[in-house]
Amino acid sequence: MITDTAPPGPVTPDDLATVLRLAVATLRSAPADADWSRPAGSISWDCWSTVEHLADDLLAYAAQLGPAEPPRDRYVPFVSVRRFPGGPNSFVFADRAGGPDALLQVLEASGALMVSIARTASPGVRAYHPWGLADPAGFGAMSLVEALVHLHDVAEGLGLPWQPPADVCHRVLARLFPDVPLDGTAGPWPTLLWATGRTDLPGRPRRTDWRWYAAVPGEAPSV
Repeated sequence: MITDTAPPGPVTPDDLATVLRLAVATLRSAPADADWSRPAGSISWDCWSTVEHLADDLLAYAAQLGPAEPPRDRYVPFVSVRRFPGGPNSFVFADRAGGPDALLQVLEASGALMVSIARTASPGVRAYHPWGLADPAGFGAMSLVEALVHLHDVAEGLGLPWQPPADVCHRVLARLFPDVPLDGTAGPWPTLLWATGRTDLPGRPRRTDWRWYAAVPGEAPSV
């Protein structure tokens, strides 16, 4: 059993590769007649748009680390749009005519690029995120949060099981949520869902306001 006294170790690119592989396999298990226009769990987007948003995040995080001198005061300036009121602000979209297979291929491609750059970028690189100037490991951890919790959202919407590796969730909590103590009874995955406002825990009501901490531990938290 994982407890708050067990050292979690650092988040790695292999963690991200594993979770993305599990995520795609889970989504591929959806029935052929699954309705991807259903709401994604407790969030306001539908399942299709939520997967597009995840692919967008993964590619955007990879892009942040791509320039020879990554920007430290803004994102790399891709043009992004909202396709419907209240929808995600994105520059990555899947061809809906291709159906779920096309959507998942877009997700796989974006994820592979993020895993690749997380493996090859210099540990000394720093790039902008509004919640702190982050290194490649930090962007890998942020990619993991996006994948873990948005798969939870979509899996709820499509009625699919989603139970990610507890050790990966533990490492993500330690890297990005230092203010959140691990609940030894609930475990890392329910604690991560609580930390991101998706559920409550015994003695802890659901969060209505939350954030993570992207800056490298011990470095300045802002740009």
